[in-house]
Amino acid sequence: MRLNFFQRRKILKKANFLDLTPVALCEHVTSDEGKVNLRLPRFKNEFWQRMLVPRRKSPFFHIKLDENGSAVWLAMDGKRNVQQICDHVEAERGDLIAPATERVPRFLLSLYEQRYISFRELEKPL
Repeated sequence: MRLNFFQRRKILKKANFLDLTPVALCEHVTSDEGKVNLRLPRFKNEFWQRMLVPRRKSPFFHIKLDENGSAVWLAMDGKRNVQQICDHVEAERGDLIAPATERVPRFLLSLYEQRYISFRELEKPL
């Protein structure tokens, strides 16, 4: 069962954000430097993809994440909650992501609003 916007927002308001488990909704490619590029399809429907995307152009949008964003994205494995991701990234990046418990949830919320991720708790009604 898929939840609508208002049901998801109600669950997010009631839940502690650090207890939620983020899940990626799009593919990614890791560059040689360790940075992540998100791959989003230009069209979800295959017919429109064939008809509207020029032949020599990529059927994907590429969104490049910086070092901190890449570290957070790679730490999301569908099993860790936001608090565990904050701890992992803070141990890995140190002072470069200093207030991790403030920056990581803000970053994940922006990814959620853009529909690049979802939360496991939103998939199962409480």
